[in-house]
Amino acid sequence: MRLCFLVEERYRHDGMPQEVIGRLTAWGHKVDVLRPGRSLMRITDAIQAGSHDAWVLKTVSGGPGLTLLEAASAVGLTTVNDARSIRGVRDKALAAAIGRSRGLPVPTTYAAACPEALAELPESAFPLVVKPADGSSGRAVRLVPSPDRLAALGPELAQEGMLIAQPYVPNSGIDLKVYCVGGELYATERGSPLGPDRDIRGRRVALSPEVAAIATEVGSVYGLDLYGVDILLGPDGPVVVDVNDFPSFKEVPDAAARVGRAVLELARRGATGPGAARGALPGPARVAAPVPVQLPASVGGAG
Repeated sequence: MRLCFLVEERYRHDGMPQEVIGRLTAWGHKVDVLRPGRSLMRITDAIQAGSHDAWVLKTVSGGPGLTLLEAASAVGLTTVNDARSIRGVRDKALAAAIGRSRGLPVPTTYAAACPEALAELPESAFPLVVKPADGSSGRAVRLVPSPDRLAALGPELAQEGMLIAQPYVPNSGIDLKVYCVGGELYATERGSPLGPDRDIRGRRVALSPEVAAIATEVGSVYGLDLYGVDILLGPDGPVVVDVNDFPSFKEVPDAAARVGRAVLELARRGATGPGAARGALPGPARVAAPVPVQLPASVGGAG
């Protein structure tokens, strides 16, 4: 097969997707790599129907790669994930609205074009987690304990464009991330960027049936095939705080091979509509064999 990967400079040397590209190449497939953030492209000629079996996106949320992927999708080419689905989760305000309307346990979410607008929230709404609507990899996520602190952060937040704010969910400072790849779910935990132990290395953990059901539903709601979801085990139950297309898949065993096989399978099926390839999967996502690790009573993170 011939595949095209759109890779931002930030991920040029990362294991994901470089190891996947290497594995696909070793299997005898042709992989072209475009770097939309650094290269001048004749976009009218870059998209040619039939030149690639599938296009795969690995860029930052606000990067230019999504536009090129959407162009490929617009002329009927297969994209992994579906371009419209990616747009639906990369805009975190949009993702919150979609998830909440479809019954996912998404927290109340406020959107503001400027930090001054968040000052309208009552003191009872604090503490808040505030982050850019197009953020990724924990960039610029801030815990804002009070209106006074919000005012002090105003100049910094003003540089981030559209913002979202969500009530802080009390937690132990450990993030729970669930990855879906090849129709299987893998759960990992690691230190939260808002917690005191942010440098704690990730590890595989057991996945409860309740969280597995939510993670599977996330794929259906957003139309994603390869994705990660951040879930907090708060006082009132699991809460979805972030969804990522084509994440790092850290701690997933033999991740490069698993992701590579998933990309090939999606390319063969032709995932040209939201969740089209998911509909071809034999039933819901499966929980990968768990490791005997007890989840803490309250797991948390910032997304």
